[in-house]
Amino acid sequence: MGEELKVIVFSLAGEQYGIEVDKVRTIERMMPVTRVPKTPPFVKGVINLRGVVTPVIDLRGRFGLPEAETTENSRIITVQVNDIEVGFIVDSANDVIDIDSDKIEAPPEVVGGVKAKYLRGVAKLDDDRLLIMLNLVEVLNKDEIIQLEQLGSES
Repeated sequence: MGEELKVIVFSLAGEQYGIEVDKVRTIERMMPVTRVPKTPPFVKGVINLRGVVTPVIDLRGRFGLPEAETTENSRIITVQVNDIEVGFIVDSANDVIDIDSDKIEAPPEVVGGVKAKYLRGVAKLDDDRLLIMLNLVEVLNKDEIIQLEQLGSES
């Protein structure tokens, strides 16, 4: 049996995704986002989170999924990757669950329209649901991280 991973489950365009709890800083309700010029369309701008200027990415836009209006359920999940704090806009944050790392399989080429490079794997849950595990390092790949670092440091 593999190690137990604690995972935050969120939904995006009808699919269930997971991020390891140890990478998640906070889960926030939607708040005003300040647009920043000359950023990729999926970078929605920055928020001031308890005095920290945090770049915000729309994960739907990042993965090339259709954009959606934010709703009461929309959340900003802030994560820490390589000393950078970034907020992800998701449709809803649903749950915290434990997953046995042995149940995570390599991702197929495309899952729910999302390219495999953004995915760490797919976990089969006990109730026959599939949970798509994100590869945060790839979601925030080097070139974009440099842009996001600049956003955070311009404050």
